[in-house]
Amino acid sequence: MAAGGGCCAALYGFLFEYDTPRIVLIKSRKVGLMNRLVQLAILAYVIGWVFVWEKGYQETDSVVSSVTTKVKGLAVTNTSMLGLRVWDVADYVIPPQGENAVFVMTNLIITLNQTQGRCAEFPDKMTACSSDKNCTAGYISTHSNGVQTGRCVVYRGHSKTCEIFGWCPVENDETVPRPAFLQEAENFTLLVKNNIWYPKFSFTKRNILPTINKTHLQSCKYHPKTDPFCPIFRLRDMVDAAGQDFQEMAVEGGVMGLQINWDCDLDKPASRCVPKYSFRRIDNKDTSHTVSPGYNFRFAKYYQTAEGVETRTLIKAYGIRFDIMVFGKAGKFDIIPTMINVGSGLALFGVATVLCDVIVLYFMKKKYYYREKKYKYVEDYELGAGESYGSQPESQQCCDVR
Repeated sequence: MAAGGGCCAALYGFLFEYDTPRIVLIKSRKVGLMNRLVQLAILAYVIGWVFVWEKGYQETDSVVSSVTTKVKGLAVTNTSMLGLRVWDVADYVIPPQGENAVFVMTNLIITLNQTQGRCAEFPDKMTACSSDKNCTAGYISTHSNGVQTGRCVVYRGHSKTCEIFGWCPVENDETVPRPAFLQEAENFTLLVKNNIWYPKFSFTKRNILPTINKTHLQSCKYHPKTDPFCPIFRLRDMVDAAGQDFQEMAVEGGVMGLQINWDCDLDKPASRCVPKYSFRRIDNKDTSHTVSPGYNFRFAKYYQTAEGVETRTLIKAYGIRFDIMVFGKAGKFDIIPTMINVGSGLALFGVATVLCDVIVLYFMKKKYYYREKKYKYVEDYELGAGESYGSQPESQQCCDVR
């Protein structure tokens, strides 16, 4: 019964007690200085970081972008296999258009006049043989150039390999040409056309700025200091800006990243919303791990001879792929984020009070004295004489019934 009465008294107190903050002025240099320092730090955070640096008064939007590219340049080669030859854009840009990327061939291994037939496989530990017993008719491995016929034939000199049926003669890619076949590719130029859109603000712009006229566009080359807004880039300049050597990279190929950053403050004139270009090599170049380095692929050009025989020229192309990556964020003043950040900043000022209260009430020498001044218990003035809080007859009767 006593336990029930105590429970009801606690419940009554929970329902009908009210606590309100009490303002106590504590004359302490340490506590007062600490309070002001914490408030000053909060104020510096709200003004300096939230509003000035992060622009907390702005609504933001992410960029939507489209990219098109155009490569220009000629290279001249003179070899025993191909003779004197001029290489233009149609020869070294594969495919002609890519999605936010362009590939420029800088080196190649070419196999001319391949036809469907029987020939010796390229020698390796899986295809070398001494007799027909070492070859299996119909066998195809991952690296095969064709289907084995079951015969062991001479490949070259005293070397023997299993015969295959496929495109003959087979490709010999054991040695990559050094220096790169198209050394002059370093002087090719890349025109990047980038259109951006911030849908939330209905703002559009492109990287060919209004200040760039047709005459200037035909003659300019990007330079980070003298011409930072020219959208035409010399290939070697991009590779150099990434800290790489173009001629070395051209031998086995690689992947370069051209980054375009559009960070725009739309509270300022639109003319100040301009692109910033940066360059880096995407594929890792690790001298201690040289398995399958660079970037390469194969393609073929098909034709028929006068006799109607299908023939092809197989090309293993090494080159540099330029990935164009567009980043950006735009901001514009809006009352809603402004009020949210102002309210959050004002709420943070309560941290100073809580911190000082903890120090005063739990760590200072006169903490018990400050507790007496901080907390005060007041009875309900409507209670009758001799009645204490929580002892009303109604509550007792309620408890007795229970």
